[in-house]
Amino acid sequence: MSTAAFPRSDVTAIGVARGSGGPGPGEVPESFWTSLKYFNVYRLIVAALFLATAFVHPDLLDLGGADRRLFAVTAAAYLAVAAGFHLALLRAPRNFTFQVTAQVMADIAAIAVLMYASGGFKSGLAVMLLISLAGAALVSGGLLTLFYAAVASIAVLVEQALQVLVHDASTANFVQPGLLAIGYFATASITNRLAQRVILNERVARQRAAELANQLRINDLVIQDVQDGVLVVDGNGLVRQANRRAEALAGRGGAELEQLDGYWPELAVSLDAWRGGTGASVATVTTPGAGGPVRARFTDAGVQGGCITVVFLEDLSKLEEQARQLKLAALGRLTANIAHEIRNPLSAITHAADLLREENRAPPRERLTRIIRDNAYRLDRMVRDIMELNRRDRAHREPIRLAGFLATFVDEFAQAERVPAEGIVLECRSEPVLEFDRVHLNQVLWNLVRNAWRHSSKSPGCVRIVVDRTGARAELHVVDDGPGVPRELVPQLFEPFFTTFSSGTGLGLYIARELCAANGVALDYVVRDRGADFRIQWQGQPA
Repeated sequence: MSTAAFPRSDVTAIGVARGSGGPGPGEVPESFWTSLKYFNVYRLIVAALFLATAFVHPDLLDLGGADRRLFAVTAAAYLAVAAGFHLALLRAPRNFTFQVTAQVMADIAAIAVLMYASGGFKSGLAVMLLISLAGAALVSGGLLTLFYAAVASIAVLVEQALQVLVHDASTANFVQPGLLAIGYFATASITNRLAQRVILNERVARQRAAELANQLRINDLVIQDVQDGVLVVDGNGLVRQANRRAEALAGRGGAELEQLDGYWPELAVSLDAWRGGTGASVATVTTPGAGGPVRARFTDAGVQGGCITVVFLEDLSKLEEQARQLKLAALGRLTANIAHEIRNPLSAITHAADLLREENRAPPRERLTRIIRDNAYRLDRMVRDIMELNRRDRAHREPIRLAGFLATFVDEFAQAERVPAEGIVLECRSEPVLEFDRVHLNQVLWNLVRNAWRHSSKSPGCVRIVVDRTGARAELHVVDDGPGVPRELVPQLFEPFFTTFSSGTGLGLYIARELCAANGVALDYVVRDRGADFRIQWQGQPA
């Protein structure tokens, strides 16, 4: 009998969902009707075999020995009724419970009469009812199975009673039908439980299959819509899946189910090298057609056997074009700000020079000369800062042990800026190593410490350089005891030409953040109740 899976919407119509074990009224899953058809096919075969036995070698199986005519008529009627059931199932699949009950009652009645015609319980036909009861329990999901077992038990006992009353059989023969009746109830109950278990498992399997199908559709949609190319390659180099972007980079469509080395040999060589442990997980290759640069990143899919690799393809020419556009846009904004910032000191210099030409007295001349000198120095600093900003992309990183580097830096800063040695305190709570360009790090710290000293109380320990670790990240803090940055100004701190110092250029913090970004670390501002706290964060080495 079939217990085919049924949709989740059908499960609500099944008694398993309500604890009854059978289909609900008015709504029966198609799988139940299919199982009932198979059950009736079994009935047709059995009835045909009984009918054939009545005419072909009837003495061989000793069936119908007590009344051959009754046996033949019953077998023929049984076959006709089974054919009628089959026709009803094909043309009018309605009233499921009624049809199941009618079929099982026909089985019980036919088997009981055939038993009587074959001499009673000794014919062994009573065992056939076990199959009918088990089939009914599976087909109906357990509905009315105990009722069917009770009717079958009564039929067997009535047949044995007729044997005693009509043929003077021994009353001791009631033991075997009684034991078989117990077997009927046991078979019905056990099969009922198994049927519920199978239906419940199929319900879960169908739900999981639907969820898996939905997830596969979502994954396929995501893979097809991502901007990077995606190739799924098996252990033999066969491309199992490829999105549209990957096919565009490869210069051909329909890349799936083809060998990777057939149309992209360079990528296949890099993939084999990575799988063999001799290549990096990230490689730069050229496209087969236009020869543009592509960054390929290889990732193990994590499936059983580890033979599936996901290759992510990133078009470097497109990234370079985007970076170029961003750089041009940033350069345009920077140029506009520079023009605005240079205009003010140039105006002051021009005005002071005009007054100096008209003024002959010494004291005013000294004041005007100082204005010219200060603004010229400000312009010079601005140009030097911009030149440093242009050199940010030429970073030469090296491992720097911060404890020794910071001790030397504090000494040099104190001497160059004429800061008392006790004004800056160095606290190294851990010993991390920072991958950084040494010149860039010196400039970043110089800008941060100079700002901290400028806004501090100038007392001993007013500026602290703290090196610490937070989880897997290492941190360097430059902290002062000044008034700190007002909260409303924090979003503008790292913008170019933003400054609260009258003679500042407003480029120090902007350049410091750009140099940190060029070296792969982050510079930000930590809001405190009092004082300023600038933090440099990077991924530290394992503690």
